[in-house]
Amino acid sequence: MNFTETAWKVFNKSIEDYHVSDDVNTLINNPFEKDTLERILYAKNWIDTVQWHLEDIIRDENIDPAEALQLKRAIDASNQKRTDLVEFIDSWFLKKYESVIPKPEAKINTETIAWAVDRLSILALKVYHMSLEANRDSASEEHRANCKAKLDVLLAQHEDLSTSINQLLTDIENGDVKMKVYKQMKMYNDESLNPVLYQKGQQK
Repeated sequence: MNFTETAWKVFNKSIEDYHVSDDVNTLINNPFEKDTLERILYAKNWIDTVQWHLEDIIRDENIDPAEALQLKRAIDASNQKRTDLVEFIDSWFLKKYESVIPKPEAKINTETIAWAVDRLSILALKVYHMSLEANRDSASEEHRANCKAKLDVLLAQHEDLSTSINQLLTDIENGDVKMKVYKQMKMYNDESLNPVLYQKGQQK
C-alpha cells in the first residue's frame, strides 16, 4: 500500500468514526499508535471533519448571533490547529528525507507534501458527503443525478491528486525535487501582529 492509499484509508476511518455520533463536541479517540504517521493523519482529518460540520452549522440563517460568534471563534481556533498540524506533517517528511541530497538541477514544488495531503483530507470529506447526497432517498432524482455527476469528478480528482502526491514523494526521494518548507505565519490569531488586537491592548 503506497502513501496516499494509506492516507485515504486513515482519512475515511476518521470520517466514519466521527459520524457515529455526528457531533462537533465529540472528543477524538485516535486508534493508531503514538508517533506513527497514521496517528498524525487521523488527527489531521478529525480536525477537518469537525470544522466541516462547524461550517455547516454557522450557515444556518436562523442561528443566534451570539452562537454564531462562538462558532466563528471555534472555526478560527480550528484553522490554527489545522495549520499547525500541516506544518508538523511537513516537518515529519523533512526529517524523513533529511539524508537525501537534491540534484543540482532539482526543482522546487509550488506546494509542500503536507499541504497536498491537506487537500486530500478535504477531498475525502467531499467524496463522503457527496456520496450521501447522491444516494439520499429524500432527494429528487434530478438532485441525486447531479450529485452523482459531481461525485464522479471528485473521484477522478482523488485519483489525480493521489498520483501527483506519490510522484512528488518519489521525486523528493530521488533528489529531483528539493523539499523546502515555509511556515504559514498566520497573523490574525497573533496579538502582536493583528492590529485590531494589539491596538486594543495599547488602549488599556
